[in-house]
Amino acid sequence: MGDTPARKPNQWQPYLWVCLAMCVGVMGTALASPLYPLYQAHWDLNDSHITQLYVAYMSAALLGLLFLGRLSDRKGFMPVLRAGLIVVTGGVALSAFAWDVYSFLFSRIMIGLASSMIVTSASIGLTQLNRGGDLQRAAATTSLMLAFGFGLGPVVGGLIAQWAPTPLLTSYIPSILLGILAIYALFQITPPVGSQPLPGKHTNWRAWLPRIMMPAKQLRRPYLLGCLSACCAFAMFSLFASLAPSFMAQMVPWHGPATSGLSIGIILFLSSGFQLVVRRWPARRSVLIGLIAFALANLALLANLWTASSLLFVLCVLITAFGHGLCMVGGMSVVNKVSPPHQRAAMTSTYLVIAYLGAILPILGLGALADLLGLTQGLMIYCGTMMMATLTLAATVWRTRPIT
Repeated sequence: MGDTPARKPNQWQPYLWVCLAMCVGVMGTALASPLYPLYQAHWDLNDSHITQLYVAYMSAALLGLLFLGRLSDRKGFMPVLRAGLIVVTGGVALSAFAWDVYSFLFSRIMIGLASSMIVTSASIGLTQLNRGGDLQRAAATTSLMLAFGFGLGPVVGGLIAQWAPTPLLTSYIPSILLGILAIYALFQITPPVGSQPLPGKHTNWRAWLPRIMMPAKQLRRPYLLGCLSACCAFAMFSLFASLAPSFMAQMVPWHGPATSGLSIGIILFLSSGFQLVVRRWPARRSVLIGLIAFALANLALLANLWTASSLLFVLCVLITAFGHGLCMVGGMSVVNKVSPPHQRAAMTSTYLVIAYLGAILPILGLGALADLLGLTQGLMIYCGTMMMATLTLAATVWRTRPIT
């Protein structure tokens, strides 16, 4: 009886601080999105340059997943999470003081590499620290923290940039301060027994080579469908995160960093809320409904290119948030269900590699189309292609047996 009060803080404190670390760690990743028009004017950039800056971050994150994805299995999640937070906070600080496009590009690469370490290690940590071994709860918490953290950055950055002086500096200050707090907190806690690295030799240089980890053959199809649903979620969110400030001027009467930052943040905040509501749903149902929602969101965005309706744009944002929440929580749930404990970090990394491709290839294509044909024509092709892809994927999910 007397030992119970002493154990309870040790059970919860690491879990809560890892949640905060994941949220703060990804906060700085999308913070720059509402600031892109300011950088565009400051450095005389065009739309394809903006998409390239966004893709530079995503490409660095992808490389981090490929080469560092299994680091948590070797070193334990806590050292990797601490290192990732230090690097990402340094990258955000460099963004605040960037003196030209190249220094800003380097800061985005730092943030991308660190974010992959944070996402993978924190998701493994939440699974290991979760009381009762509830993998569904751990998956919901992971996707919730990711969505909330990604959304917090552009909202805070956009609001500060709208009214504060020197917005390209002051917008980053909250993220830097929270990063320092999270780093300090992680060095004050000790991971419980069972969260240490698995035994084995990892000194061979081949252990660092990229390796795509797949589940057993009978589980491969649902795993890939979960990965591709997250890929669609990243593609839809990245459309708003990279070019929303540019195309929103054609659709709504409100302009400025606060408006674009709020639109990006609302998608992710509402996504977090939807994930809480549906966290107990079967993964197959979440993914299926989420993909259909993305098809409807693209249809609404396509229609709004001609109607320029504020209400239709708001509806598009709401449907996108709904689809994002369901696809992310459903995809992460599939990963946790099919991953053996000793391969969970590697399979989570593979899941995120496929997801991040959705934030890289489609957005690069859209940037090239915008320069070649104009932003309106590029958006028409993008939305039409996404509608076909999400509906095809939804039909495949419908024909796939759920995981028992």
